[in-house]
Amino acid sequence: MNKILLFQPPETHACSYLPGQQSRSLYVDPRAQLDDESLTLLSLNGFRRSGRLLYRPACPECNACRAVRLRVKEMLPPRNQRRIIKKSQDLTLEVIPPDSGDEFYRLYERYINERHADGDMYPPGRAQYEDFLVSDYGSTRFLTARLHGRLLACMVFDILGDGLSAVYCFYDPDEQHRSPGTFMILTLSRIAAALGLPYNYLGYYVHGSRKMEYKRQFFPLEEYSDNRWQLLSP
Repeated sequence: MNKILLFQPPETHACSYLPGQQSRSLYVDPRAQLDDESLTLLSLNGFRRSGRLLYRPACPECNACRAVRLRVKEMLPPRNQRRIIKKSQDLTLEVIPPDSGDEFYRLYERYINERHADGDMYPPGRAQYEDFLVSDYGSTRFLTARLHGRLLACMVFDILGDGLSAVYCFYDPDEQHRSPGTFMILTLSRIAAALGLPYNYLGYYVHGSRKMEYKRQFFPLEEYSDNRWQLLSP
């Protein structure tokens, strides 16, 4: 395992999730060449990856952001999630290396423009897409879903020592009726279980943020709090 150096800038900025809060993060030295063991250790300690930048919230007056993960071997999808899976049985699934091609970028660009025009990633750009989703440490894959050959959704994920980590999902906004985001999380969880891995890491859940409520529909869900992983009540 490589030596891991951390740093924390003193500056804060407005939180994207909770009005009136100031945000700040603890970062891993971006010059570090991290191996799989280091990436897994950081994930176990609540860190998240964005491109080649790894970070963990360290806000001055708030601790609402908590890393969460699913216990995939214990998952029993409720009826509404089983309906989502059934509705998407016509999709072709494939796991491929990260792709910077036009097909993927166009879908990402449209997704950001139509679904997240009020977010930090708007407006989208080619360099932003590649830095965020294609630049990695060699353990990233794309889970793709196609309908008659047309790219419908893409889940970007990392392979860790104890699980898979969902980095980001983007999809065709016209297919919202399928609940593609939920379907891709469920599918990634099933892949992790098939590989014998116990967890699907879902990034951060922000207590009090409506944008993050969708993560509570999955169970059993653990959160990283007080330097340990704890099971959340349904």
